[in-house]
Amino acid sequence: MTKPFDADVIIAGAGMAGATLAVSLHRAGLKPVLIDPMPFETQLEPAFDGRASAIAYAAFRQWRALGLGPAMEPHAQRIEQILVTDGRAPGAATGGPSPFFLRFDASEIADRSDGEPLGYMLENRRTRQALSQAVAEAGLEVIAPARVEGVDVEAGCARVRLADGRELTAPLAVGAEGRGSAVRRAAGIGVIGWDYRQTGVVATVRLEHGHQGVAHEYFLPGGPFAILPLTDDRASLVWTERRPRAQALAAAGSDAFHAHLQRRFGEVMGRAVREGPVFTYPLSLQLAERFCAPRIALLGDAAHGVHPIAGQGLNLGLKGAAALAQTLVEAARRGEDIGSAAVLERYARWRRFDTAMLSAGMDAFVHLFSNDNPAVRLARGLGMAAVNRIGPARRMFMQQAGGAFGDLPRLLRGEAL
Repeated sequence: MTKPFDADVIIAGAGMAGATLAVSLHRAGLKPVLIDPMPFETQLEPAFDGRASAIAYAAFRQWRALGLGPAMEPHAQRIEQILVTDGRAPGAATGGPSPFFLRFDASEIADRSDGEPLGYMLENRRTRQALSQAVAEAGLEVIAPARVEGVDVEAGCARVRLADGRELTAPLAVGAEGRGSAVRRAAGIGVIGWDYRQTGVVATVRLEHGHQGVAHEYFLPGGPFAILPLTDDRASLVWTERRPRAQALAAAGSDAFHAHLQRRFGEVMGRAVREGPVFTYPLSLQLAERFCAPRIALLGDAAHGVHPIAGQGLNLGLKGAAALAQTLVEAARRGEDIGSAAVLERYARWRRFDTAMLSAGMDAFVHLFSNDNPAVRLARGLGMAAVNRIGPARRMFMQQAGGAFGDLPRLLRGEAL
């Protein structure tokens, strides 16, 4: 007699994309199991992940459709406007109209976004908290702390081996455990990419003056500097610098850090006082050569890690979770083998083009804006000015950033599976 599977889908990685996929599959009647090296309690600590993420309004619809809205909405800050400036120092956006100035306003696309903002700013720890609560309430099996050592593919089965000797079986294993994915390595899927030789310095500050739901993005010679609105008139700073400068900045004492911050911050929103520690994250591009292999699918940073220049990294993972969930649920309802090559290729085909185009666009942005070449600065300034004057182009960019462009999975349209 054949031993039954331990789950329908084994998900390595209980981060934001992996947990969202697990909740989606469970709500649609499939049985997922989550495996993660870190217990949920550790992931919820403020020091575990100091970042905040810009969540596209379509991705936020997904969480609402899964019933996570009440847990997330009190901590989600609406982004009503995005102000983009190119220059050598912040503050240019406050000096009146400029030919090198770009404004995105949610009111311009309100008729096609059901009044949604351009996106929501949400601290990662708050997102993890809501997802862990949803996982617990659903009674999903979470094996943590545990590390995936390898995956053996057999006829009709993926056998996931853990470092402690345990083995789990399912028709499908999903690698969602980040850029160093053991599942991806087990599948023999290579990666392409490069190091940007930049570091993101992340800190939360309290603002002297209110931010009014406005996100500021300054393109400076060392890299972009973003002031992203959070609830309670706080802001998340994403300060991109070359590695040595970023290391010195992170190691600076409180007074020195604030002096550097105020010089970089300008007078946009008055004095900014740091709250909590400073976090640093090395920046690079990494794309998996394929999204699937026999009995294996990749999700989130295991499939694609991009520069945070436009805040699309997590949104790519959430789009992938919605597409993979819908693909698997529809296949299961038709009586198909959810781990078959035909089913997994549907998922890969759905996400391949969008991911490649967005990753290439982000990479081009990094190289275009992270320099001080006068000719390049003039060209990009003229391009920004042109987009700012062309309403349809501006609205297209806003819809793309909001995740409401192209063939959307049902969850991204706010519909249940």
